[in-house]
Amino acid sequence: MDRIAQYNQARWKALAKSDALFTRPELDLTDESAKELVNSDERFGNVSEKRVLCLAGGGGQQSAAFALLGANVTVFDISEEQLERDQAAAGHYDLEIKTVRGDMRDLSAFENDSFDIVHHPYALNFVPDLLDVVTEVSRVLKVGGSYQVNFANPFLMGVRQDDWNGEGYVIKEPYLKNAEITYADQDWVYKGADREKIPQPIEYRHILSDLINGLIESGFVIKKLSDNESISPDLTSEPGTWDHFVAFAPPWLSVLGVYRPDLKF
Repeated sequence: MDRIAQYNQARWKALAKSDALFTRPELDLTDESAKELVNSDERFGNVSEKRVLCLAGGGGQQSAAFALLGANVTVFDISEEQLERDQAAAGHYDLEIKTVRGDMRDLSAFENDSFDIVHHPYALNFVPDLLDVVTEVSRVLKVGGSYQVNFANPFLMGVRQDDWNGEGYVIKEPYLKNAEITYADQDWVYKGADREKIPQPIEYRHILSDLINGLIESGFVIKKLSDNESISPDLTSEPGTWDHFVAFAPPWLSVLGVYRPDLKF
């Protein structure tokens, strides 16, 4: 395990210990709310009986939603604590969820063409070379399978809600590919949690052209790009608050790709 993996593992161990937002399993899901969480616009079609990999997606949230919708779910995550939450969610709903611990840059635990869907929540920026991950995803995904990946808006990395200067939110970092960026977590990460000393996130800027071109070169056709998922922008809210901030600076993007290496353009 290299320095990057060790840091990510230690950070998520601390986040789980503090019951931070993304470590809380979803234990009140219905079929409707499960669909809203992972498949609200039918982007994956009918997921029943589909083989779904929640990549770096531990915590008992998306995994529980997919399982409730009838999918055969595997969760792959570097954090044992996060995987325990997936098993807790599985037990709560009396569902089966397979959990595997490991680094998302190495999916050798899985054979080629193992999955119909790879659902990859915000995690890609935790490693410096996105192709280490995307190449592995293309290997384990069957032809025609879907890859949903969320990542930091590369133009705005490092900008926070408390960077309001009376006129706007200040960009402080140059737009450099693979730049290492460290910043304090947003306050909402710990809302209602017993916050202790937790290592700050270390993230790496994946510039947009690298991300899109990397997916295309790995055999993906881009089906959808979104810059407004899971946010509620509100220009009428107080400057310096999260809802006001995201009205100026969408913090993350998401791409839905379909693996079609057979198509040549």
